[in-house]
Amino acid sequence: MEECSSSISVEEIEIPVPWGNICGKWWGPRQVRPIVALHGWQDNAGTFDNLAPLLPPTVSLLAIDLPGHGKSSHYPLGQSYFLYWDGLAVLRRIVKHFKWDKISILGHSLGGGIGFMYAGSYPDEVEHLICIDIVSPVIKDSEKMVAGISASVDKVLAYEKILDKVMPAYTYDEALELVLTAYRGSLTRDSCKILMKRGLEKSQDGKGYHFRRDVRVKIFGLGYLSKETVMGFAANIKCKVLNIKARPGMIFDKEEYYHEVLSKMRESAEQLEFHEVPGTHHLHLNEPMNVLPIIVKFLKL
Repeated sequence: MEECSSSISVEEIEIPVPWGNICGKWWGPRQVRPIVALHGWQDNAGTFDNLAPLLPPTVSLLAIDLPGHGKSSHYPLGQSYFLYWDGLAVLRRIVKHFKWDKISILGHSLGGGIGFMYAGSYPDEVEHLICIDIVSPVIKDSEKMVAGISASVDKVLAYEKILDKVMPAYTYDEALELVLTAYRGSLTRDSCKILMKRGLEKSQDGKGYHFRRDVRVKIFGLGYLSKETVMGFAANIKCKVLNIKARPGMIFDKEEYYHEVLSKMRESAEQLEFHEVPGTHHLHLNEPMNVLPIIVKFLKL
């Protein structure tokens, strides 16, 4: 166990699953049921490294690496990633592993979509749902979903052929520039370095770095949901909901869907708060103080 700068303890953990381990970082007291924190697509548990130490010392937060991300095990050859659905099942495994009756969820992007699905699937077992710059799984119109399936399946098969080959190695600075470019301004240079702590590993010859994530997680086309399915989940959510939207944040195909989902949740949720905060999609990592007071007040910490 290590101590972070704010004196809140943080411990690396592993949770066994049939294909290996789900890894993560547990911040704060272990005897307190934690808020489960879920990161965004191709990110890792490090996305909460700037926010977690700012929470009150009595708060416990478990940030996990989703399958194929960070330090968590990759899926076996022949198995595809259905990202939102995978996360739903993994979160359920974690709940069962620790024997929790209820949970609170903090999710960014993909992680927020997973939390939304979990709250809609197990409405009596979720106390709080906090979503950052997403309201639900990204909604795709049926025509676009169908049109993209063939390309996604072919990419899965193509990626399988390179999984047993030596992955390209980069210098640290080369990897940093690749990450900065890929995130298109959403991350600061310092935030990139934080994600790279879990996102990189030394190459076998020790002369460079590989990206740790499973290359197959780059294929998102098999994981989209229709509007009707998302609305069905929204209608089931009973817990207290906090939604923090970044401006400019993430760009959606149809931004109006965001507010339609919020409206549907208001009909059943015990409480729903919506806040717009200036920042990029990764505002919680770049500028955690912009979201911290909202979260602390919502949780009544």
